[in-house]
This record gives sequence, structure tokens and C-alpha cells, in this order.
Amino acid sequence: MAEILVVDDDPNARSALRRALELAGHTVRTAADGAEGERSYRAKAADAVLLDLFMPRREGLETITALRGAFPGVRILAMSGAVPSLSMDMLKAARALGADSVLRKPFTDAELLEAVEALLRT
Repeated sequence: MAEILVVDDDPNARSALRRALELAGHTVRTAADGAEGERSYRAKAADAVLLDLFMPRREGLETITALRGAFPGVRILAMSGAVPSLSMDMLKAARALGADSVLRKPFTDAELLEAVEALLRT
């Protein structure tokens, strides 16, 4: 299966994502923020990056821009639980900056796996 880098500041979310992806046969690495995630990807590329948008130190939109600029072929799935407001829809902004797909939290394991499989087919 695929090697997936999960970048999320919430340890419970990282653990749940890891568990669901590993049960589906994927190898998973994790990072607690965008800076750590970018370092991890630079050290060893992954088949896909699952990236939360709201994190300390370096948030997701900045990380998408950095990864996409350095690695044009990186596959990125952006995740957020933020409710769209009149001023900004973070998932729409993530797509505009280069995320290949987006997933609004909360989501089920089935929705996660479907989104990851679609991302890996691109």
C-alpha cells in the first residue's frame, strides 16, 4: 500500500488517523505541526500528505504552499473542522493554494479511506 504522512497538532486525531490508515494497509508517519511535517517530507517523501489546516508554529495553508513549491508532485489532502464564514472558507483556500483534495472534519473512517484512495489514484 502507500506511505502516508499525517500532519495534525491534535494527538488524538493523529492516533485515530494512523489507526484507520494502518488498518487499511498503509504505512503512516506523523508530525505535530506544519514545520515538523515539512521536515519529515523533505527527509523522506511520502505517497500522500494528510494535513490539518489549523496548527501552531506553521499552519496548513503555509505548509501547502511550502510543500507544493518544493515538491510540485506531492499529493495533499487538507483537513479542517472550521466552519466556513463569510470571510473565508479554509478548505477552499487550501485548494486554491494547491491541495489536491479536501475533507471537512468530522469524517468517518470510510470517508477518510475513500478520500485517500481517490488521492492516491491521481
